[in-house]
Amino acid sequence: MKRKVVVLGGGTGSSTLIRGLKQFPVDLTAIVSVCDDGRSTGVLREEFNIPAVGDIRRVLAAMSETEPLVMELFNYRFHTTSDLDGHTIGNLLLTASSEITGNLSEGIEALSKVFNLKGKVVPLTEDNVILMGEMEDGSIIEGEHHITQDKQKVKRVYYKEEPVPTKEAVEALEKADLIILSMGSLFTSIIPNLICDEIRNAIDRSKGKIMYVCNMMTQPGETENFKVSDHIRLLNQYLGNHKIDVVVANDGKIDEDMARRYESLEQKDSVELDLDETQSLVPKVICDDYVAVKNNLLRHDVMKLSLHIFGFLLEQERSF
Repeated sequence: MKRKVVVLGGGTGSSTLIRGLKQFPVDLTAIVSVCDDGRSTGVLREEFNIPAVGDIRRVLAAMSETEPLVMELFNYRFHTTSDLDGHTIGNLLLTASSEITGNLSEGIEALSKVFNLKGKVVPLTEDNVILMGEMEDGSIIEGEHHITQDKQKVKRVYYKEEPVPTKEAVEALEKADLIILSMGSLFTSIIPNLICDEIRNAIDRSKGKIMYVCNMMTQPGETENFKVSDHIRLLNQYLGNHKIDVVVANDGKIDEDMARRYESLEQKDSVELDLDETQSLVPKVICDDYVAVKNNLLRHDVMKLSLHIFGFLLEQERSF
């Protein structure tokens, strides 16, 4: 029987991880946060009163067996002088499918059959949620886009109104053999999945281990000067009684020219693996050189990463 793996996250991090995990014999479910409100997604949210579809689009494309073509199609963005300007094909398809079927979950299910996914994609909630951020100076910012654009450091995030998670998300977590908090922006991609009481409770009820795949680079306004241990401490604050069991972290060296480019253009620095401190916080640390460069961007080596995750699953099987 395939082991049940649930990935919690949103955006580029989850889609990158799923691109590797789908190659392995696991029962894969991606739970995607839906609080993005920028660009095309923000316009569609306002006009059709639906949850954010942008991150779901990325995960759907990554999980498709016809991924290269679907990725190109889903991510195609119109550049025109009409109302289509800025919209992506994938966002429009998800919105149309949701309108036809009656909700986002059913809309995703319909498209999943068309694109032959290697797993399930589940929205965190059907609610049109608004993420709120309390900044370091005490100011309150409304909306994910404005939180990420603000120059102040994020202190905490919460929802303007408590969302109701989808039953599919809750059930997937309860039955999971492994729950993965994917790499990605902590405050705007990962933590939005953890600030729902029902989701935290479902994780606590699960017998599966919690794994965190740590970012390789810090995030301006969110994790400046963070080491691996700092990421773990922050996430554990938002988890319930069940804390992170295993962390996967990069110990490879990032090319100096690439590191300088990220520092100067994006104000991002590499995340240091402080091994002794990290080992004091989690029972197991998996580390390797995961550095890969794709289209002149730093990415995790997804096949090596996924191989280590699958290896951890096999270890868990042998321990029973």
